[in-house]
Amino acid sequence: MIQSCLLVVCGILLACALPAQGAADPAQKLLHELMQPHSTGGSPIASLRADSPGAGLEELTGGLSAPPLFTLDELQDTETDLLSELRLPDDLPTSDLPLTLNSQVEYFIKQFQGRSKPSFARWLSRSTRYLPMMKEVLRKEGLPEDLVYVAMIESGFVLHARSVASAVGPWQFMPATGRRYSLRIDQWIDERRDPVKATMAAAMYLKDLSAMFNGDWYLATAGYNAGENKIFRAIDKYDTSDFWELSKGSYLKRETKDYVPKLLAAAIVAKDPARYGFDEIVTIPQVEHDAVTLPGRTDLDLVARLTGTTYQSIRELNPALRHWTTPPNYPNFELRIPKGTKARFEAEYAKIPEQERYSEKALYTRYTASRTDSQQSVARRFNISSGELAELNGLGRRERVAGKTLIVPVRQSVDFAIEGKQAQKQPEIRYYTVRKGDTLTALARRFKVSATLLASWNNLKGKMALAPGKRLIIARKGTESRIRA
Repeated sequence: MIQSCLLVVCGILLACALPAQGAADPAQKLLHELMQPHSTGGSPIASLRADSPGAGLEELTGGLSAPPLFTLDELQDTETDLLSELRLPDDLPTSDLPLTLNSQVEYFIKQFQGRSKPSFARWLSRSTRYLPMMKEVLRKEGLPEDLVYVAMIESGFVLHARSVASAVGPWQFMPATGRRYSLRIDQWIDERRDPVKATMAAAMYLKDLSAMFNGDWYLATAGYNAGENKIFRAIDKYDTSDFWELSKGSYLKRETKDYVPKLLAAAIVAKDPARYGFDEIVTIPQVEHDAVTLPGRTDLDLVARLTGTTYQSIRELNPALRHWTTPPNYPNFELRIPKGTKARFEAEYAKIPEQERYSEKALYTRYTASRTDSQQSVARRFNISSGELAELNGLGRRERVAGKTLIVPVRQSVDFAIEGKQAQKQPEIRYYTVRKGDTLTALARRFKVSATLLASWNNLKGKMALAPGKRLIIARKGTESRIRA
């Protein structure tokens, strides 16, 4: 038994780890892999891909897809089993989320034990690094700690995970939602990939969802997946707020119907992995680091030199950074550096003139030439010579470019020198405790909101009587238009 378990673990490590130089400790291999941009492969979650070094042009204005931006240095840097027998427990593990064991949950438990076992084993290994911090954030916000398993089924705890719909990070925030919860997302930084900041934003969002659905975590987490409006409309369509009843209808997408049972299955297995065949899980220690506050833009290679480490190590400690530098117009940016190097860094950093702490570099993107394009027309479009275009792309003097994807310099109106934090404020929610004699119409008039919207926020049906003592949402500043959608 022990020998077979060791073989499984070795297989997982060989599949996950990057090519190693010499014999490396298995935990160190997986540790290195955790911080690298990569896809989740055969994961049962939605298809993800590793985030590229730079944001696309459209994402600067909220778009969902566009070619990435990069420097030439960065371009060089980036250049299944049979189902096992299902053994279900007689009792469920202790959890601060309500756990249910039904056929839908059993299906995903069996999947995690079967064809998705290698992926789930990687999730479990990565979780040992992030769970303590994430649980602490959730606990401080008064939320169930086991909501951490939302991050598990969203991304497998991959910081650079990116969905086909441009959701990014361990909690898979879309750009608009991330900005709504104060995450900075622009050409220079994407705080959706910062495990601490993204977890804090997820806690705020989950807290709002809980309030919208009166503390029903099945509806709240389904809303995390599909959006709260989709769940409200399903409740209205089927006249029930029971998630399992909603999932029987055709209105919700399969992904949302599967989301809650997948979350429950992940929690059940992760809280007692040995019981489900995960006997040997590689534990990944949390990364210890110091933090320094920088007054302005600073090159990461300078930071690496002053701390006696490598550029790649600084990038790994700061996964939210997209390029070679800390972001512009971000005063007092907090940068993580290796543990024990803070005093040395601050002493040496103070000696360097401000203008020597940062260097400008050209940024590039990719352009797919049209059927009528030539080297000359593409060069004119991007304001470079034909020779420069040919050198960038290794083209022959008369080589045709129609249909080819070319590296070209960025042409856009965004001024990176002044681009800064534009995060939206978190929505403010106000509550009211129902008193004897209150009606929906009277409360709507009192709080200057439509009765329809008030009913939607609080999952109220028709002329339902308001029970004294019930807590109602009576204002959601900054989200009214979104709720009406």
